[in-house]
Amino acid sequence: MRRRLLLAAIVLLGAAQFIRPERTAEPLDPASDLIALTTPSAEVEGLLRSACYDCHSGQPRYPWYAAITPVNWFLQHHIHEGRDQFDASSWGRYPPDDRAHVADEAVEMIRKEKMPLRPYTWTHGDARLSPAQREALIGFFNGLVDQGGMH
Repeated sequence: MRRRLLLAAIVLLGAAQFIRPERTAEPLDPASDLIALTTPSAEVEGLLRSACYDCHSGQPRYPWYAAITPVNWFLQHHIHEGRDQFDASSWGRYPPDDRAHVADEAVEMIRKEKMPLRPYTWTHGDARLSPAQREALIGFFNGLVDQGGMH
């Protein structure tokens, strides 16, 4: 009985490899992109790209394991969920009040160490933020709150 269950699980996982979610990949639009519109320092730009853009933009970097089902379903769900909360690729399309609100939420999430997500940092070492890096991002987003979403 166990052999049949194991064989069925292997067959199902094998068949599932052919059912893949569509990957997010949009061309960069400088008229809407957070980094292009706000021109952060080189340090903050690097932090945004390594710690935020994979889940919060149309230009995620997919790791090797994103080709494995059902892991890819989980990843794509996180990307869609992340972009629903804050989409750096659409920053310029947000009304000023929304930009300020999103920036304020980003400050709170970074300060409470809820972002970047801990499981994400397990496989993306460059997204593990030091206290100084967290403060740099918090300062950047606080500046956006004060300026209505633009520097």
